[in-house]
Amino acid sequence: MPKASSKAQQRAAGAALSAKRGETKVGDLKGASKDMYDSMSEDELEEMASTDRSDLPETAEKD
Repeated sequence: MPKASSKAQQRAAGAALSAKRGETKVGDLKGASKDMYDSMSEDELEEMASTDRSDLPETAEKD
């Protein structure tokens, strides 16, 4: 299962998960959260959104 590599990625997964569950509108999603909604299952999103934030950077480093 995927783990978030940054706090920003974790927030995007949380937004996508909320839309997947019908708690927010899919049309409100943008960028990474929209891509995640389209490409990941609810279980995958839940795993990523529940990653422990304490050691995560704000954003992921680019290679």
